Amino acid sequence: MRLLSAIFLLIAAIAAPAHAERIKDLGNFQGIRSNQLTGYGIVVGLTGTGDDNLEYTVQSMKGVAARFGLSLPPGVNPGLKNAAAVLVTAELPAFSKPGQRIDVTVAAIGKAKSLRGGSLIMMPLYGADGQVYAMAQGSLAVGGLGAEGDSGSKVIINVPSSGRIPDGATVERAVDTGFADSQYLTFNLAKADFTTAERVQNVINSRLGRIARTVDGVSIVIDAPAGAAMRSALVSQIQDLPVESAEPAARVIVNARTGTIVINSAVRVGPAAVSHGKLTVRIDEQPRVSQPGPFSRGETKVVPDSQVSVEETKSPMFVLAPGPQLSEIVKAVNQVGASPADLVAILEALKEAGALKAELVVL
Repeated sequence: MRLLSAIFLLIAAIAAPAHAERIKDLGNFQGIRSNQLTGYGIVVGLTGTGDDNLEYTVQSMKGVAARFGLSLPPGVNPGLKNAAAVLVTAELPAFSKPGQRIDVTVAAIGKAKSLRGGSLIMMPLYGADGQVYAMAQGSLAVGGLGAEGDSGSKVIINVPSSGRIPDGATVERAVDTGFADSQYLTFNLAKADFTTAERVQNVINSRLGRIARTVDGVSIVIDAPAGAAMRSALVSQIQDLPVESAEPAARVIVNARTGTIVINSAVRVGPAAVSHGKLTVRIDEQPRVSQPGPFSRGETKVVPDSQVSVEETKSPMFVLAPGPQLSEIVKAVNQVGASPADLVAILEALKEAGALKAELVVL
């Protein structure tokens, strides 16, 4: 029994590759995605922080009043400090069905200072094809706060001119993804890599039969049975299959604004000798006051007194052996006490010298 247990553990260790990822974490199936919705609406119930007399806000309120059978006399424009024109956006998840609810984001487009306490009047949300896919309405949850005094002093915390309505829209139309009717399923990697695509194909074929084939560095085409139920079961099996993704390309990411430097484990450095030092010039100004003697009819003057000093920081040269690992690179750079700005200069020089075997990306 102990021998059999040991054999089963060995087989399990071989079957599950080290550092394996699930296929669902590497990409997604084509067509199974969210869709963007947007619309224009009016928020009412504000405490004097609205758009006031903006023309498009007035026109919008007249349209809202007309829907309820109300009409304003010609030439009369209402003061709308308690209303604001807004843009409403939402994400419609894949397979959303009529009657389900989704969150919406509301943002002011005019002079409104705050949407706190406001309510969105019912308005449609449109897709890219111009069709209505949801209807939005509800009270806003605003995380920002703004206050202003008569003297002009004001305090603003976060962004009070935008907010969210949890479950603020009701889905009215479903999006056809073609999931049940397409000839085959296509799995797309989030990042193009021919090695990872080939490994995904091999894992699917070894577990579920020869149903997958690689098209390019992103797409793997999978033969699928007809019917949504059978395809759903197949996708469920494929998503949880473990696969060992390929090692990423060697990259050094440098953010020049923040001084952040990220080096991945694939970076290698060829033989190189590096010396890096600093030259600091310091000028101290200590002006002195020259006071004339009594009855000399002289004038008091300020006499400049400058002290100039030059300081050079001597850093020992260090040698990078062929193909050092990431930990060795960091250790060698730390020996000379290089700052992030100095490290950028060292990496750029190594790249120019042909010793840095990686792509240097400066943000």
